[in-house]
Amino acid sequence: MTPRPNPLPRRYVWLSYGVQGPLLFLLTAVCASTAFVASVFDKQGRVQHRIARFWGRNAVRLMFSRLTIKGAENFRKHPVAVYVSNHTSYMDTPVIFGSLPFQFRILAKKDLWQWPMIGWYLGRSGQMPIDLENPHATLSSLGGAVKALRAGMPLFVFPEGGRTSDGALRPFLAGAAYLAIRAQVPIVPIALSGVYDLLPIHTKQFYPTRLTVQVGDPIDTKGMNVRQNGELIEQVRVAIGEMRGQTEPAQPETPAPLV
Repeated sequence: MTPRPNPLPRRYVWLSYGVQGPLLFLLTAVCASTAFVASVFDKQGRVQHRIARFWGRNAVRLMFSRLTIKGAENFRKHPVAVYVSNHTSYMDTPVIFGSLPFQFRILAKKDLWQWPMIGWYLGRSGQMPIDLENPHATLSSLGGAVKALRAGMPLFVFPEGGRTSDGALRPFLAGAAYLAIRAQVPIVPIALSGVYDLLPIHTKQFYPTRLTVQVGDPIDTKGMNVRQNGELIEQVRVAIGEMRGQTEPAQPETPAPLV
């Protein structure tokens, strides 16, 4: 996998601003509008999710990047689970939607609901906002997410709480572990590689590269209690680091915050 050059060659800058950026905006507008209309009659979210998968797959194609999924059999081992991934780029979201072969809900920062078109989709498709600045709203969101899991809906979480600034893993918040333990469902680690080089934080130019989604073995939570949130989320973080071929330093032994 070729690292992103710095500075980025001009041809990629021109391609980003002249072709990929406008086409990605158009694709997002069309898919969000279609999903908004579909939400009127699609109460189960199936059609909306198909539209989101179409958006994710074609967003990756627009980047002239090849997406490889490893360990896809781990998607099917449990009908309901909490899926957890490192967060490297704004392009993580289309990569995830284009990779997971089933309907799910995202637990994400409330700020995303303010984005034009993307906010429409998130709101109408039942995704779950979490307000990091309001502890009471956070607990309410987590409670709603536990209910969704118990009702049979898989969830997806970026436990770092934001994108990495250098491609390395950040400390994990324990909210994903809390959800999995409360609902007594497995937690599945996912490692994203290459997406950081495609579009790092604070950049607007794309660099076509190979993208990899590696799905790890599910981690069972049966019999665990919420006092083991920190232990479980650290186990997930280590698993993701190993799949990325990195030896990640352990987090402090103090309990990880939920959000």
